[in-house]
Amino acid sequence: MDIADLIAPDRIALDLKVRDKQQLLRDLAERAEAAGVGLPSARILAALTAREALGSTGLGKGFALPHARMDGLSGCFGLFARLARPIDYAAIDGQRVDVAVLLLTPTNDDAGHMAALSLVARKVREGDMLGRLRRAEGGRSVLGMLSEG
Repeated sequence: MDIADLIAPDRIALDLKVRDKQQLLRDLAERAEAAGVGLPSARILAALTAREALGSTGLGKGFALPHARMDGLSGCFGLFARLARPIDYAAIDGQRVDVAVLLLTPTNDDAGHMAALSLVARKVREGDMLGRLRRAEGGRSVLGMLSEG
């Protein structure tokens, strides 16, 4: 699995303006529906909210990985978002979040779910990747960085 298998160029949102975690999750759900994931945004939002109730997906250093397993998906789906300004996300290190990757995976694909989560978390947190993503000037640049190596 490669980042390009999860995140297409049209699934990159830069300088997203949201005021809080709930608005971010709602926006990501709406963008997923608009990108053709095949599920209604209300259902995606409900799944993301339920997952967050189990514990924050804010992994630290300003990065969040909101994710959910969902019936009705034919494969893994990803979406990258860089926020215009950091928001409180109840991250494990207490830092505000300004970079997020949404992951939606089929309910019955345990291996795909774990592989996608691991790939994104590892890629985004290696070296100065977060700093580079924060400075990226366009979606193609972001995708190129995430696809390196």
